Amino acid sequence: MSPYDLGLPAAPAQANQPLVDPFGRTIDYLRVSVTDRCDLRCVYCMSEHPAFLPKSEILTIEELDRLCTAFIGLGTRRLRLTGGEPLGRRGFMQLVESLSRHLRTGVLDELTLTTNGTRLARFADELAAHGVRRLNVSLDSLDPDRFKHITRGGDLNQVLAGIDAAQAAGIAVKINTVALKNDNADELPAMIQWAHGRGLGITLIETMPLGEVEEDRTDQYLSLAAVRANLESFWTLTPLDERTAGPARYVRVEETGGKLGFITPLSHTFCESCNRVRVTCTGELYMCLGQDDRADLRAPLRENAEDASLIAAIREAITRKPKGHDFKIERRGAAPAVARSMSTTGG
Repeated sequence: MSPYDLGLPAAPAQANQPLVDPFGRTIDYLRVSVTDRCDLRCVYCMSEHPAFLPKSEILTIEELDRLCTAFIGLGTRRLRLTGGEPLGRRGFMQLVESLSRHLRTGVLDELTLTTNGTRLARFADELAAHGVRRLNVSLDSLDPDRFKHITRGGDLNQVLAGIDAAQAAGIAVKINTVALKNDNADELPAMIQWAHGRGLGITLIETMPLGEVEEDRTDQYLSLAAVRANLESFWTLTPLDERTAGPARYVRVEETGGKLGFITPLSHTFCESCNRVRVTCTGELYMCLGQDDRADLRAPLRENAEDASLIAAIREAITRKPKGHDFKIERRGAAPAVARSMSTTGG
């Protein structure tokens, strides 16, 4: 039994009304960042020398468990733990072990995470033992030198070893690849072939205008509409009705037999079916990745041992969930759509 099972509540009965936003969308998918820290410095994600948050502002493992449990009681069926790099957070595996109790009771359908893979080889077996059945690995190049450039010093072999370990543990791995015009555009077909050859799914993602980074995003931005048109010049892409809880749209590449996803926040928005919200490692609830409106959940967590005020804060925030985001990349030097970085909000 996990030490965090002791004294922690089960998810409240589902008799509570589910979370429904002003546009009739049921919010049943939660992404929670457990840390703003990461051992990589990807050029599109954060600055080379970021200022990380003080420990006092970060939710404790017990607070993260309580917050997630409150959301589960309000109808959350899928929970994704993110960062920064979640596997770098002290106590992370205790959190996974504790939250897995909701999988055993059946009130939670899925517990998963997004990772850069550098520590995955160490933790893959333990994640599988606690009910993690699939996870996403962020990987933007299979060339060691290019990977080192994009991540500002990362070791590709660590990530590949992590993917090997996850697959050996029976965890389904999906690769997330950010399409970068000057860094990996020419490599995308080869990455798709590599992933499908290993039985991995892969999703391509347009770079998003979050936070200040050293590089200009107009230099990085690559429309996935153009990428798809290029792929269709030599592959047959068959649209799939399959949907996950996330924003990707999927096709089957007939020549490889694998599944390919596209996440297009700029060239084609996906807001009409948005069923998710995000909580930062400091307890700020963002109803939309591309908007600055947020709700403070840390205060009710720390002010009251009961969950009534926390649940009230969550419900009030959902009434402010917008119809869609305002992501745009229009000109060189333009300010990002929102000031916070992706590593702060969580993937």
